[in-house]
Amino acid sequence: MDNYSYISNADVGYLDQLYQNYKKDPSSVDLTWQKFFEGYDFSNQRFGENGHGPKGGDDSLSLKETQVRNLIFVYRSFGHLKSKTNPVRERRNHQVNFDHTNVGLTDADLDTEFDVGAEIGMGRATLRKIIEKLKSVYLGPIGFEYNFIRNDEVRSWFFQKCEQQYYTYNPSIDEKKSILTKLNEAVVFENFLHTKFLGQKRFSLEGGENTIPALQTIINKAAELDVKEVVIGMAHRGRLNVLSNILGKTYEQIFTEFEGNVSPEQTMGDGDVKYHLGYSSHINTPSGKKIYLKLTPNPSHLEAVDPLVIGYTRGQIDDEYKGDLSKGMAILIHGDAAVAGQGIVYELLQMSGLPGYTTGGTIHFVINNQVGFTTDYDDARTSIYCTDLAKIVDAPVLHVNGDDAEAVSFAAKLAVEYRQKFGQDIFIDLLCYRRHGHNESDEPKFTQPKLYNIIAKHENPREIYVKKLVERGDVDAALADEMDKNFRNQLQDRLNEVKQKPLPYKPQKIEAEWEQMRWATPEDFDKSPETGIKESVIEKVGKALTTIPEGFKPLKQIEKLLKDRQAAFFETKVLGWAEAELLAYGSLLTEKTPVRMSGQDVRRGTFSHRHAYFFDANTNEPYCGLDNIDKTQTKFKIYNSLLSEFGVLGFEYGYAMSSPSALVLWEAQFGDFVNGAQVIIDQFLSSAESKWQRMNGLVMLLPHGYEGQGPEHSSCRPERFLQLAAEYNMIVSNPTTPSNFFHLLRRQVTWQFRKPCVVFSPKSLLRHPAVISPVKEFTSGSFSEVLDDPTGVPAKDVKRVILCSGKLYYDLAEVQQKRKAKDAAIVRIEQLYPFPEKQLKAVLKKYKDAKVVWAQEEPANMGAYSFILRMMPKQEFEVVSRKASASPATGFSKVHKVEQEKLANKAFEI
Repeated sequence: MDNYSYISNADVGYLDQLYQNYKKDPSSVDLTWQKFFEGYDFSNQRFGENGHGPKGGDDSLSLKETQVRNLIFVYRSFGHLKSKTNPVRERRNHQVNFDHTNVGLTDADLDTEFDVGAEIGMGRATLRKIIEKLKSVYLGPIGFEYNFIRNDEVRSWFFQKCEQQYYTYNPSIDEKKSILTKLNEAVVFENFLHTKFLGQKRFSLEGGENTIPALQTIINKAAELDVKEVVIGMAHRGRLNVLSNILGKTYEQIFTEFEGNVSPEQTMGDGDVKYHLGYSSHINTPSGKKIYLKLTPNPSHLEAVDPLVIGYTRGQIDDEYKGDLSKGMAILIHGDAAVAGQGIVYELLQMSGLPGYTTGGTIHFVINNQVGFTTDYDDARTSIYCTDLAKIVDAPVLHVNGDDAEAVSFAAKLAVEYRQKFGQDIFIDLLCYRRHGHNESDEPKFTQPKLYNIIAKHENPREIYVKKLVERGDVDAALADEMDKNFRNQLQDRLNEVKQKPLPYKPQKIEAEWEQMRWATPEDFDKSPETGIKESVIEKVGKALTTIPEGFKPLKQIEKLLKDRQAAFFETKVLGWAEAELLAYGSLLTEKTPVRMSGQDVRRGTFSHRHAYFFDANTNEPYCGLDNIDKTQTKFKIYNSLLSEFGVLGFEYGYAMSSPSALVLWEAQFGDFVNGAQVIIDQFLSSAESKWQRMNGLVMLLPHGYEGQGPEHSSCRPERFLQLAAEYNMIVSNPTTPSNFFHLLRRQVTWQFRKPCVVFSPKSLLRHPAVISPVKEFTSGSFSEVLDDPTGVPAKDVKRVILCSGKLYYDLAEVQQKRKAKDAAIVRIEQLYPFPEKQLKAVLKKYKDAKVVWAQEEPANMGAYSFILRMMPKQEFEVVSRKASASPATGFSKVHKVEQEKLANKAFEI
């Protein structure tokens, strides 16, 4: 395939036109041509001095300079496709021709000197020398993939780093010994576990042990460049090695977990397997600077932890480092099959540069085993590389041979330097192998017999590096043997100690920011804490929400909204849903409690109720009233998210994990959109406290309610959350009054513990005339888990109590009023979980002789019906609902209306 020969036969008229354009304005032509014409002018000067050049009619040397430049371009752009990066396989032929004859040069040119050698830092040099350097840099153990990047500064930076720094890279003896020490620890640790705990799953790093010195180098370089905190996320492969040899979890603790010396009374919750656990520690680095490391716990759901790590990092940056993106850094360790196959990585990359989600660049480190569980790469992806999605954000990729410890070290340093300089993502693709199967009891030869025959005979990375060091005279072979022996003995001593005297089980350390929190008790849910605010605060927030800057021109609809808000806060003193919600945020901001909210279109709100920001009708300039309450407040962080649920919900969960003092909210555009984030809900939100003893206070606002909008926009699937509810793991609420919603939000940060909170939030109730609360309900009181019938019907006359939750209440109340039903009371369960058994019993006690009906607008196999049966096993009650259905709701508005009326009336007729 001849991609470049056309350049040597290029039309002279075309080249001349490009040259004339360059002379008029250098920026009008591509950077590559700018560089060529610079060299062309320079060559003309030199050759002209010797009597050659256009006047003499000999421009062949200028054309040759162009051809050499084109050859340099080929190596820079495509050298990675032929670089020696694969330690156990021959590379595929990608049909890229690096021969100099392919760009119009001949063997006769090999000893001709060319000025374009200066382009790669050589000065004037022969073609032979230029090719030797290009091969050394671009066809060696690192495949530099960066020349696709659409930023001149970045490409120029890489030219210098690759062609000058990498070309002359030779670590000091101390660095070489440091690399060997970490590599020795990595190899011996895995080998020791393999021999001492035969058959136990550990998802070993064998074959990819250079990951450990690479991480050590990244962390040390980051500290040197003033990073204060590194947050790491990874799946299970190599996790035990990272925990021990990077984060400093003691070998005794790890051996204790292997020995299984844990009794039920030592644990809190259910716990998790050892290769899912996290850890954190402070590390001293060679530069004398300390750095804080955190490896987040996560399940086997591969890349699901990625957005949490990024969210956690952003939380630390916002809170601990006052927004300085250079101080907190995330490292995500991927598997090759997962990074290519899991869509969450794409979502994350699209988030990487957005104002609400950027963390100043993530270092993506791929442990490229070249095989998934059993799936070879040609069944795992269509792209050439597993890292090809990096191109969507112009992230450079360093493909590096996992057997070359020093090349890995250079790539690690380069990645940190790039991240700190440009504040963007970068990938290291460590080409290695997996010595065993997916786990240590799996047989990989079933599916890759040829590959595993090669691996069985292949020396481990430590052996390869020792041989290299000894051959060069950098270390003595005896020193390497001594390292191996000493470390193996150290591990054996630690194991002997554990066997003789088992360590008590230690749960994961609680991060410093959570130390002021305590665990919840069942009694905490008997009554909510006081969450009212002073009337003066209401007035102050109300003023901020109804005032716009001088000269700001709002839209006509916003002018009306401002008048309505003014009336609500200062005339009628009755607040609707939007006013109550904004008041909750504003009151917290005045108390210096951070508030962060994100989701699709949240600044305006999907249903145009929130309007946290106004936009000038003429200039489109934004204005946020909640940022202008008083001078001492914290700022309101509210971001319209990208069109992502999985990634964004994971990010906000991670942010809340980092910031227990903050109210962190995610709103789905419609409640059913949360389907796309179910992994985060199942793996983290509902179970993290039980598995990893990690509290989290994230609030999820999920618009829910049957209003004839069809099956996709009616239900947020409450049954799914209620099925997951157990052991006080989350709050599940369906509030129906603005004041109760206000108290619910404030309760989240008033408690001395944190719980995720799922809110089935309203749509039609946002402007319903009956959905209002007087100001006095905000100045005192607390969240009410149960609301009794407000009509004042005498309890002795009540023959039927209709229990319900959410928006259906207002449909029932309308029927109650029309029927003048004095014998029926409607009782709302505002918090479904933890189930308010005591509060509900206190209300039902008033109506002791009445029949109980459970009414819901969802189909019988959905909604809260099954949950209510589970929570009230001794209570007899009738049920009113839509019929059991495969789809959440009808798609026909007229059918919906008939169903809703029939359902509401039936509740009074059973």
